[in-house]
Amino acid sequence: MFKRIIDHWVYGGFLAGVLLLLLAPLLTAAWSTALTATFLHLPFYMLHQYEEHDDDRFRRFFNQTIGKGQEVLSREAVFVTNVPGVWGVVAVSLYLSSEVHIGLSLIAVYLVLVNAFVHLVHAFIFRCYNPGLATALAMFVPLGIYTLRAVQMAGGGTAAWHALGAGIAVAIHAAILAHVHRRLRRGA
Repeated sequence: MFKRIIDHWVYGGFLAGVLLLLLAPLLTAAWSTALTATFLHLPFYMLHQYEEHDDDRFRRFFNQTIGKGQEVLSREAVFVTNVPGVWGVVAVSLYLSSEVHIGLSLIAVYLVLVNAFVHLVHAFIFRCYNPGLATALAMFVPLGIYTLRAVQMAGGGTAAWHALGAGIAVAIHAAILAHVHRRLRRGA
C-alpha cells in the first residue's frame, strides 16, 4: 500500500489543494493577512506539484536532463522531497509564524521563491520548458512577493528573518542536489 501512496501522492495532493483553497476563506477569516498568505503557500504548492509531477513528468525529465539518462531521482526521493519536505515544511512554517513570530512565514515564502528560481534557471540552461515552470512563475512569484510584503508590514521582515527563511529554502534545495550528485557519482 505504501508503494501506491509513493507512486500516486500527487493526485491526493492536488485534490487536497483544491479543497484547502475552497475552505481558505472559512479557515482563515480571523487570521492576519500575513498568516493567511502563508497558509496559501500549501494549496498553491499542491497545485504546482500536479503540473510538476503528474504522470511522473518531473522525475523523468530531471533524470533525463540532470541525470543524463541515469535514475538519480527515485520515486521515493520525490515523495520525501514533496510530502514531508514541502508540505511538512510549509505546515511547520505556518505553525511557527502563528505561535512564535510572523517572520517565520519567510520559510514558506522563500521555499516557493527559490523553487521558482530553480525552475527558471533549469529552463534557461536547457532552453526548454520543465515540468512545474508555468505554475512556479504564474503562482509562486506573485504569491511569494505578496507574502513578503504582508510579512514586512506585519513586522516580520527583518534581515535575520529573511536570512533564516532563505537559508532554510536554499538548504532544502541544496540537499536535493547533494543527493542527486551522490547518485551521479555512484552511477545511480
